[in-house]
Amino acid sequence: MKIRILIVILFTNLVVIFAQETIIISGQILDASTEITLSFANVSVHHTIDDVLVTGAITDEAGRFEILGLPIGNYTIYFSFLGYSMSQQKLVTRGLNTIFDLGKIRLEPATETLTEVEVVAQQETTNSDLNKKTLNLSANIAQYGGSVMDAMKTMPGVTFDQEGKVILRGSDKVVVLIDGKQSSLTGFGNQKGLSNIPASNIDKIEIINNPSAKYDANGFAGIINIIYKKEKLEGFNGDAGLSFGLGALGKRKADSKTDLGSFSVNPKLIPSFNLNYKTKKLNYFLQSEFIIQKALPNNEFTTRNYNDGRNIISQVPENRRQFRAIISGGIDWEINEHNSLTISGLYDREKHIDTAQVGYIDLDSGSRIRYYTWREEEVTRYINVAANFKHNFPQTGHNLSAFVQYTQGLEDESYSLNDSSAIRIGRDATNIKAIENTTSISADYVKPLKNGRMELGASARIRRLPIEYTITPGQNSIIYPGLGTFSNWGENLYAGYINYLLEKEKYDLEAGLRGEQTNVFYDLDPENIYYPNNDKYDYFELFPSIRFTYKLNENNKISAFYNRRIDRPGEPELRIFPKYDDPELLKVGNPYLRPQFTNSFEVADKFSWESGSLFTALYYRIIEDQYMRIFSIDDSNPDYDIVNRIYQNTGRATNTGVEALVSQDILESWKLSASVNWYSNAIDYYEGTLLFPFERPFIIDPSTANAWDLKLNNDFILPWDLSVQLTGLYFSKKNIPQGEQLGRASVDLGVKKNLWKKKGELILSASDIFNTFGIRQKIKSEGLAITYENYFETQIIRLGFNYKF
Repeated sequence: MKIRILIVILFTNLVVIFAQETIIISGQILDASTEITLSFANVSVHHTIDDVLVTGAITDEAGRFEILGLPIGNYTIYFSFLGYSMSQQKLVTRGLNTIFDLGKIRLEPATETLTEVEVVAQQETTNSDLNKKTLNLSANIAQYGGSVMDAMKTMPGVTFDQEGKVILRGSDKVVVLIDGKQSSLTGFGNQKGLSNIPASNIDKIEIINNPSAKYDANGFAGIINIIYKKEKLEGFNGDAGLSFGLGALGKRKADSKTDLGSFSVNPKLIPSFNLNYKTKKLNYFLQSEFIIQKALPNNEFTTRNYNDGRNIISQVPENRRQFRAIISGGIDWEINEHNSLTISGLYDREKHIDTAQVGYIDLDSGSRIRYYTWREEEVTRYINVAANFKHNFPQTGHNLSAFVQYTQGLEDESYSLNDSSAIRIGRDATNIKAIENTTSISADYVKPLKNGRMELGASARIRRLPIEYTITPGQNSIIYPGLGTFSNWGENLYAGYINYLLEKEKYDLEAGLRGEQTNVFYDLDPENIYYPNNDKYDYFELFPSIRFTYKLNENNKISAFYNRRIDRPGEPELRIFPKYDDPELLKVGNPYLRPQFTNSFEVADKFSWESGSLFTALYYRIIEDQYMRIFSIDDSNPDYDIVNRIYQNTGRATNTGVEALVSQDILESWKLSASVNWYSNAIDYYEGTLLFPFERPFIIDPSTANAWDLKLNNDFILPWDLSVQLTGLYFSKKNIPQGEQLGRASVDLGVKKNLWKKKGELILSASDIFNTFGIRQKIKSEGLAITYENYFETQIIRLGFNYKF
């Protein structure tokens, strides 16, 4: 029956008379007793006079359907779904009305039951369409109990850098959304904190490589959309979970000569709950996640081989004790049939204390020539309040929504620095306090059309981030003098867009245009001696996007994409105050940094068969005025050579790649998926000037970085309600600016046991079983060669329990 309906859908428009007026039928199918929407239910339209099938449809994930291009006439419409009694409605059309919304169609559960037969649907862990890829966390067993970043390890095209940022198809220029909106949890415009966000209350994660014009133009690599759970059942329901883990079970490299060394066998406790109470008009929801743990987010070994013959190694272990609480909740109010309002809030507070003892060892003599200790205490806190109003017009899918959000963020970071060597004995302290205020408003309008839809929208976002920098220098201070004591950054962003979607039997087209006006200022303390002028600029840019999809046949379609995007440096990339966790390898921003612009082209194909599918894509991006960190020696200090890592615009670059994702049911109980992504990052020759801490030139030689990653995922369904997932990934060696990054790999395993008729589940997971996922880099700069190894906490065993009620 389903195959017959699909064939009719594909070919029915070929026999429509061009001059004849047509109608649209839409509606939503639900369970009559529970009000749960029914996905993939059948809708078939028959001529009333002879009961001959004319066309049909299958409902989407929300239980909705829409039938376009139906000729005027009299019809009987049948609604059916496995396990439910069939329902039908009569429809008479005369041409006066061309849009028919059948509303909510409720199907009664069938009184007949099937005995001794159980149908088990195994949900794909990762599935892909031509415009996005989706990771269903309910099926992600091997990375259970971890963070969002842990969960994303097996997603196609995703890798990670040494700063914990997601690299998508070879770039960290990624925008992360929460339920389709930018949020304090993940940053506005630039990604942050994914390694510290528990994944326990998340439903799924989407990757959109080619966003349409309705999305912000940030992020040339694409958009990651994190979708949280939300129950739909009436009454009180939800789930609660508890995860316990141990991390850093083995040491890839022995600690250097210090008393503390690096943390190991680190305990982790993550309790969570998701509560929901729904009535006919109101839905109350409350979610909470907590992290209590010891951790090792960084464990950096840096070997410096200077041209003058010195060979020095240092280890910076970021030994962390952390507590984080994320509490969110709100109310969905269905005011009436056409209007709804959601009011929500989020409170996120995190405190961690990092300690490190850093020994600088002379590799030739084996003696410790410098001993440096530091302690960082940092508190971050975000308060997020939002309201979302939606008006539904009588036509299904025709709506107007308005959104307003206010966020206040706090960053309070204190460093205590102690230095001991033959040259100096000193003690310093620094404190950075930043309070960010962000206000966002937007309005979006969607109008269904006969063969598609039109989308219009406008938005504004105002951000202010003043920073106070307090220095308490000791004798022989290592802190750069003349930094000043404050900075003030602000950004105003105004945008409007139009997006048009046309769907035909053999092809569909989506085209849009987004305009953005941006005003930026960055005021520095006049006492700052390194950057003589405040920075201020504004610009208006247009960002077109287009997608064309041609349906070769029922199982194969091909798409072509183009879009233009921007990546704006945020305050962390501009910040003038260095980070002193390693005083000989300082990370610092650049207040004169400018945005980078990208033109992106892609061709993708998806071919499906009965037991699997193959997705392939070829992409090419041109980046103008890209920015990245530059390594440069500061030899102005006669006692120590300091390596600065400074953000800098470096001219033109390209990103070319091929991605493939295959999914195949090997057996009824074994599903295999694999993805491979090959990419090449090319950088043109560039000459520039660094201003901090003194003016000096730098050169970027032309280079091409070829790299690839391979990911395998095996899902097994075993007797006794057991599920097993085995994943493996390999990231190849690749060139990076001024050097290369060596290959790395990980094998993860997860086992899930369903309990109490699937109301409960017990999960055991182990990530990076062989402890081979650390980062290793070799870098060459003027005057020295650097070997960088970061053996951070990747090997973790977790035991988790979750119960649904």
